[in-house]
Amino acid sequence: MGELEGFYALWYREIKVFTREKSRTVSSLITPLLWITVFGGGLGSAVSLGGVNYQVYIFPGIVTMTILFTSVFFGLYIVWDKKIDFFKEVLVAPLSRTTIFAGKMIGGTVDALMQGCAMLAFGLVLGIAYNLVGLVTSFVFMFVLASALVSLGLIIGGNMESVEGFQLITSFLIFPMFFFSGALFPINNLPSYLLIFTMLDPVTYAVDGLRGALLGASQLPILLDLMILLGFAAVMVAVGTWTFRRIK
Repeated sequence: MGELEGFYALWYREIKVFTREKSRTVSSLITPLLWITVFGGGLGSAVSLGGVNYQVYIFPGIVTMTILFTSVFFGLYIVWDKKIDFFKEVLVAPLSRTTIFAGKMIGGTVDALMQGCAMLAFGLVLGIAYNLVGLVTSFVFMFVLASALVSLGLIIGGNMESVEGFQLITSFLIFPMFFFSGALFPINNLPSYLLIFTMLDPVTYAVDGLRGALLGASQLPILLDLMILLGFAAVMVAVGTWTFRRIK
């Protein structure tokens, strides 16, 4: 088996698993939709952000949340694969660990992108006027974010042996990354202590970039958002590749 064939097989397996688990897809979209309709609608009735509907304002953040949860929890499948010994079979295959990591990572990234695109379709219901440049830019941000967070999930999953341990660690990562990202509020005029955590959160730059691409309301230069996000993704991919090389 060549490296390219092995990469394709791993990628294809993740796509097939995703498409066959309809309940997984539906359940992962219910929570973001509840945030938009219930939280966004409820708080939006009392909050005005420069004339922008609050549901529309938080929509890019909710799209980011969808990718965040889907991507990081993708690492849980590594833990399950370890339990059924499938992962051992993959590791002893005549493939480099880099190829194994890349196949898993790209497969998880495509899964997250499909769910992110499903959420984008809901934006039409909210009345968001899309344009081609905005959609392409959004796709780029979603791809970079998903690749970084899937890599993070694989790093955690590669070092964990129990589902409970994985869920505990990811809970301490996912929720702070979401709440500090500015998904639910503007990042200007924040208290200094909150601004520090917000600017250290890489998801902040995905939210701001998507908000700029979809609504034209970014508070930082979109190129700066993308550069920081690309740097985060590069680090996660490098660490993920190193982690897989060490797994025995």
